[in-house]
Amino acid sequence: MPEASSPLIIGFGQVAPVWLNREATLAKVVAAIHRAADQGASVVGFGECLVPGYPFWLELTDGARFNDPVQKELHAEYLRQAVCIEDDHLRPVQETCAERRITAVLGILEKPRDRGESAFACCVVVGARGDVLSAHRKLMPTYEERLAWSIGDGHGLRTHRIGEFTLGALNCWENWMPLARAALYGQGEDLHVAIWPGSLRNTDDLTRFIAKESRSYVLSVSGLMRLSDFPEKTPHRAAILAGHRGGDFLADGGSCLAAPDGSWVIPPVVGEECVRVATIDHLHVRRERQNFDPSGHYSRPDVLRLSVNRERQGSVDLID
Repeated sequence: MPEASSPLIIGFGQVAPVWLNREATLAKVVAAIHRAADQGASVVGFGECLVPGYPFWLELTDGARFNDPVQKELHAEYLRQAVCIEDDHLRPVQETCAERRITAVLGILEKPRDRGESAFACCVVVGARGDVLSAHRKLMPTYEERLAWSIGDGHGLRTHRIGEFTLGALNCWENWMPLARAALYGQGEDLHVAIWPGSLRNTDDLTRFIAKESRSYVLSVSGLMRLSDFPEKTPHRAAILAGHRGGDFLADGGSCLAAPDGSWVIPPVVGEECVRVATIDHLHVRRERQNFDPSGHYSRPDVLRLSVNRERQGSVDLID
């Protein structure tokens, strides 16, 4: 008998933010969701901290200078443009997902009400009914990112059923963390979404490695940032641009899609804003897991187990 086929169309929106402008960037995200849905996609991903943009100034303006008025001003503006899920800032995305029956995986700077004026690099999954399915705060910001982003928790280490697939997602260098990946594998993940600020050097090798390790489809989604993408009214724009020495791109994209055997479905796309989609088939997951299934027949839970704390962290325990 022929093997049953279970296709799904998925894609990515490789777009540049309207930097430090939450509403304008969300409008670009909504437009890209429509473009993906027009091509039949059921899932579309976007880059890390796309809304309102990655904190590029940290590397370019001596972001570690203590008590510096320039750093304070940039940080304050960044927080002003952050996303508060409780204040319905994601409502345009939620309504679009519900209207088009599509799931979106989106990187945001999240500033929750209960954590003061601190913010997190957060990967939000908005379901096809418009509900926020999960909000995963990055476990460990990388290097200078720690000057802008707070340390997250395991609350968002969750998977979601999309058709025959089980989707999970991680932020940027979390994808290098073996236990973070294993936490999702152990919840049945077979469609992994890795979101990045944008760089071919990040996505070219690791995307295929995760696909081979997990025997899953892996969608790496990057943002894009050119010098021309900094709005004229950006605070300290001249200093930010003067600090860049690497050509026109601060983030050159590199979004791509790998199959469970590590082959490219969509090779890395560099240097252009675009929406790309492709059809994946759960049949290929089943085939590749015939000889290796990392959380199934090739696991040894009697010998090796992972404990995950998914409690949302807060600074106050209120008992009434």
